[in-house]
Amino acid sequence: METAVETSEFNMVYATHYVPLVRLAYLTTGSTAAAEDVVQDAFVEWWRRRDQVLTPAAYLRRAVVSRCTSWVRRRVLERRHGEQGPLAYATPPSADAAAVRSALHRLNHRQRAAAFLRYYLDLPETEIAPALRCRPGTVKSLLHRGLSTLKEHLDEH
Repeated sequence: METAVETSEFNMVYATHYVPLVRLAYLTTGSTAAAEDVVQDAFVEWWRRRDQVLTPAAYLRRAVVSRCTSWVRRRVLERRHGEQGPLAYATPPSADAAAVRSALHRLNHRQRAAAFLRYYLDLPETEIAPALRCRPGTVKSLLHRGLSTLKEHLDEH
């Protein structure tokens, strides 16, 4: 049975991290519905393991990245086997937004996740590394390669 303290902690963590985690998941999946599902699943899993998790934010980031990776892999298989319809994206509000979205889609999912965690959530490489299950040096490499790809693509436009 849960206590008021546990419920209060959950509410605080949820209020603080839900929106940024959905944005991270959306950036990786390209689907608002999938992003929300992934994040909800991560919160459910955290709640089940709450007594074993020391840092909920780090646990949730790792869980979201892992679930997004699985989601992307399933989509690739669906496309390969012809079971997928067209992806629905909202019309970008400007040409710049369209160029940035196009450039982001040139990155692989790990580069997009690393860029989001670093530049949107302003996390250091040492906190990004556990979320991506890699070393901080690998995070730096992902960011460097990702930024190079973004710059190259945006310079073309």
